[in-house]
Amino acid sequence: MRVVAMAALVVCVASSAHSEDVRVATSEELAAAVARARPGTRVLLAPGTYRGGLSRRGLQGTKERPIVLQSADTKDPAIVEGGGSGLHLSSPVYVEIRDLVFSGADANGLNIDDGGSKDSPAHHVTLAGLVVKNSGPRGNRDGIKLSGLADFTVENCTVERWGTSGSGIDMVGCRKGTVAGCTFKHSGADYANGVQAKGGSEQITVRRCRFEDAGGRALNIGGSTGLEYFRPKPQGYEAKDITVEDCTIVGSMAAIAFVGVDGATVRFNTIYRPTRWVIRILQENQDKSFVPCRNGRFENNLVAFRSDEVRTAVNVGGGTKPDSFSFEGNAWYLLDRPDRTRNAVQLPVREKEGTYGVDPGFRSPDDGDFRLTTGDRVKAGVRISASK
Repeated sequence: MRVVAMAALVVCVASSAHSEDVRVATSEELAAAVARARPGTRVLLAPGTYRGGLSRRGLQGTKERPIVLQSADTKDPAIVEGGGSGLHLSSPVYVEIRDLVFSGADANGLNIDDGGSKDSPAHHVTLAGLVVKNSGPRGNRDGIKLSGLADFTVENCTVERWGTSGSGIDMVGCRKGTVAGCTFKHSGADYANGVQAKGGSEQITVRRCRFEDAGGRALNIGGSTGLEYFRPKPQGYEAKDITVEDCTIVGSMAAIAFVGVDGATVRFNTIYRPTRWVIRILQENQDKSFVPCRNGRFENNLVAFRSDEVRTAVNVGGGTKPDSFSFEGNAWYLLDRPDRTRNAVQLPVREKEGTYGVDPGFRSPDDGDFRLTTGDRVKAGVRISASK
C-alpha cells in the first residue's frame, strides 16, 4: 500500500467565483476538508491511499453549488481503504462523489442515508465513476448502501465482491433514482444480490448495467424488510414502479426476482445462462397489509439458457399473483437443445409474440461479447443504441 505524503491543505479559488477547490493529500486533511465543506466546495484527493471510516452528517450543497469529493487525477484515482464503511454520509443534500476507489471496508463500502429522518430524505446525490470492492466479505455487507435517498444517480460505477448475503447496491426506501452504466461482479455462488430495491423503494430505473455472477439474484426487485425500516412508512409493497432495461445479465441463480412488488417492468435485457431460474415471483414479506407480488411486465428480453442448469424458467412462490404478470416479445433460446425451447419455457400466463428456439447469434459469448451477428432475426435483448 502506498503511503500518502504529508502536505499542507491547499485552498485555491476555482474558475467559478462561486466555488473553491480544496486539495488534500493525507487522511487528516481529507477529514478536515469534509468537515469544513460548504456549498461550492470541491475536495480533490491526490493519488494515494486514505483511511476509510470517514463519517459526516448534514453535508449540504445547493443545486447551483454542490459539494464534490473526487480524485484530483482520474487516471490515478485516490483509494479509500478499510474502515467500518469507507465513507458514511447522513442526510447529504446536493453532494457528488466522483472517481474514487473504496476498498476493503468491514461493513459497507459506501453508506448514504437519511440520518433516521424518514420524512426528510437525503436527496440529489450523484455517485459517478467509483470502484467499490471487497466489502465484508461475509454476511449482509453491501458495496453501496442507500437508505432514504431521493432524486439520485449512480452512474458508470464498478462494484466487485461484497458480502455473501449483501448487495452490490442495496436501496431501502429510495425513490426517483437511476443506476446507469454500472458493472457488478461477484461469485454467483451465494445468496447475495447485484442490485436490490426494497423497503418501499419506488420510481427506480436500472439501465445499461452489466451483471456477472452477481450473487443468487442479479436483480432483486423488492425483498423482505422489517416494517420499522420502510421509508417513509409501509404502504403495502416492498417496491413499486421499478424499471430494468438494456442490461446484460450473466450467470446468477436467478437473473430477475420480483419480490413483494406492486408493478415493475423488465425490458430489452440480455440474459445469459442463469444457473437455476430465469425469473422468480415471490412474496417474502408476509405482513397482511401487503399486496401479493403483482403487475410485473417482462418484455422484449433475450434469454439464453441450458436445460442442465435451469430448473424452470419461472419460479412462482406462494402468496403471489402470477396471473397479473405479462410476457410479451421475448426471445427464448435453449442453448443445448434449441428444438426443445418451447417446452422448456413454462410461463404463468400466455405470452404475446414470443419467439422460441431461434439462435440469436451472439458474437463471442465465451469472451463476454453478447452483441448479435444475426441482424434483425432476433428483435429482443439489449438495444444497439444502448450497448454502444
